[in-house]
Amino acid sequence: MAPPPLRLLLCDDSPTYAAGLRRLVEHDPTLEVVAVHGNAEDAIAALPELAPDLITMDVELPGMNGLEAVERIMSIHPLPILVLSSRTARGGAAAAAACAAGALQAISKEDLNLFDLDAEPAVAFRRRLRMLAAAPVIRHPRASLRQGALARSAPRSLQVIGVCASAGGPQALLELITGLPEGFRVPILAVQHIAEGFTDRLVSWLARGSQIPVRVAHHGAMLQPGVWIAPENRHLRLGPDGSLGLAQPSAPSLYCPSGDVLLHSLAEHAGSRAAGIVLSGMGSDGADGIAALRLAGGLTFAQDEATSGVFGMPKVAAQRGAEHVLPPEAIAANLIKRAT
Repeated sequence: MAPPPLRLLLCDDSPTYAAGLRRLVEHDPTLEVVAVHGNAEDAIAALPELAPDLITMDVELPGMNGLEAVERIMSIHPLPILVLSSRTARGGAAAAAACAAGALQAISKEDLNLFDLDAEPAVAFRRRLRMLAAAPVIRHPRASLRQGALARSAPRSLQVIGVCASAGGPQALLELITGLPEGFRVPILAVQHIAEGFTDRLVSWLARGSQIPVRVAHHGAMLQPGVWIAPENRHLRLGPDGSLGLAQPSAPSLYCPSGDVLLHSLAEHAGSRAAGIVLSGMGSDGADGIAALRLAGGLTFAQDEATSGVFGMPKVAAQRGAEHVLPPEAIAANLIKRAT
């Protein structure tokens, strides 16, 4: 007997767009739209009765906006949420902040073709919905730092830090960065899987909460203090001379930018002077890189399950040898200790 279809609630104030989105979703018999609401207040009120498996949330809404709605839902009735930004909000800070508030992913409406229901982008979108609906989520705001914050290991002086994150990662990345003091000198290279068009705004949003510089990485730039975010569709690597390298994948790649590519380069060129961190995300990107960095003598971390929006990538990284499984704040405390 086939399992029941996954239940989706759509929140969008455009009846035309919502109808098209519903057709796109329900073209797959394993997906069912149980309700469409034009404002966040009605959508939130319906959650206890409807019990959807996934919510799609527009950013621009009358009354409570999408960002506020994500924060409210994740604090009172946590559910997987996919944020859809309007055409005018493509790459906007609100969409990036919605991911940080607890939404698993944010994509632009421009990336969805609501008319060609059998095309590969439509099939891929429905596949994305099924994956997100199956992802475990946690209640926000996150709990305060738990006991056992500082890991016990031999001191190592760090020269570079690599971070990998995906779904649920922006909030974890923010917590990690904001835990570092002004003047923190160890450069941080970061890979965040994110939809096209959002990287610049994500960087701006992170920078507003950080005491250290946050920038998009540039090819050929020399390693220096601050956080360097990999741009979309480019792998980020550390070169043997301490320079940053950006490159398109030479072969089809599931993740681009890739945490594995970044962490392997740290293992090769920094070894025991590097730290690798895998934060919240779906899949296994970063796990191979963590294993390589651990073998090279580097310091390795994975985010703990209690604070991970999606405990997929961190779980696999822990299984592959991440030494310490901790909340982002505790990872930051360790980095401060190793940087001195």
